[in-house]
Amino acid sequence: MIAKLKQFIQSHTQSNSPEEKAQHLNLAAATLLLEVVYADESLADAEAALLPEILINTLSINPEQAKSLIDEAKQARHDAISLFEFTAEINAQFSLEDKQSLLLSMWRLAYADGELSQFEDQIIRRTADLLYLKHSELIQMRNIAIEQST
Repeated sequence: MIAKLKQFIQSHTQSNSPEEKAQHLNLAAATLLLEVVYADESLADAEAALLPEILINTLSINPEQAKSLIDEAKQARHDAISLFEFTAEINAQFSLEDKQSLLLSMWRLAYADGELSQFEDQIIRRTADLLYLKHSELIQMRNIAIEQST
């Protein structure tokens, strides 16, 4: 377990080009979004359709890149030890607004199938804590997502 964490940290600290750093950051964000999608152990059609749309719109990538990123994120999620692996990188490079936008996207995915499972809620709350977001920001993003889903 420690070896995997070490490998993850080394792979991220050795990437020098801006493109590699952006790719790692996109992968971290996509993996956190996938955590929400799979939190309730079922993939609703609405969630499956919304995830690529969110990635395309927020990361300014094309559909093919979104599909590739989702595939990479599935592998990263499988290999991950904890959410901290992904939130640490996001904390280092995301602005407050970027973090709030990510949290809003997580809430949108959670409500995409019309109901919020306790596991989806738990992952989003844990992620918000790891991103050092205030409880009021968590609730504000949730309320915006609820409004958008109705």
